[in-house]
Amino acid sequence: MPKFVDHEKRKIKIAEATWKLIVEQGIEQATVRKIAQESGLSVGALRHYFTTQSELLKFSMELVVQRVMDRTHSTNYKGSPFEIAMDAISEVLPIDSDRRVEMEVWFVFSAKTLVDQSLRSVGEKTYQNMHQGLYRVLEFLYSQHLLKKDIDLEMEANRLHPLVDGMASHHLLYPSIYTYEKMIATLRYHLKTLWNGDDLNESTSS
Repeated sequence: MPKFVDHEKRKIKIAEATWKLIVEQGIEQATVRKIAQESGLSVGALRHYFTTQSELLKFSMELVVQRVMDRTHSTNYKGSPFEIAMDAISEVLPIDSDRRVEMEVWFVFSAKTLVDQSLRSVGEKTYQNMHQGLYRVLEFLYSQHLLKKDIDLEMEANRLHPLVDGMASHHLLYPSIYTYEKMIATLRYHLKTLWNGDDLNESTSS
């Protein structure tokens, strides 16, 4: 009998091999030949799924985004509203090995969009999704009457988004200087500046 091949799983395996090469050796080393070798496939077999490197990078980029979204939607956040907001925003910070890989790959792909127009639409869509996710966190807090009444949610999302990106990049580049603890403390400090002055109730479940 012919061997059954789960093509979707194979594409994911190829994408994960791409992530591994990018993180360990840089995107310039993520050639079709090396990705095929890392995936345990021939170059011909890999090209059956992705005819160009851009197609492969696009799929790999989308898979990173999908995993973040799946994790966010499947997580049952607990604790006070403040803790829930901290945990939700931390989904896009390199707080563990999986999220560190996701962020490293995302930043590399983002830089690639500057020179590869075929990836630009994926980058823009991902940016919008992340922005809306951060906006929804602020909207949730506002709906609980926990933020300052005169706050501009869109402007605060515009401020929070680059803050999160900056913290992530600083921690990835200089982890011994801009430590995990500093990153989380900075996020906590920022959210406190938006609070309405009442008790944060950080350690009590809502």
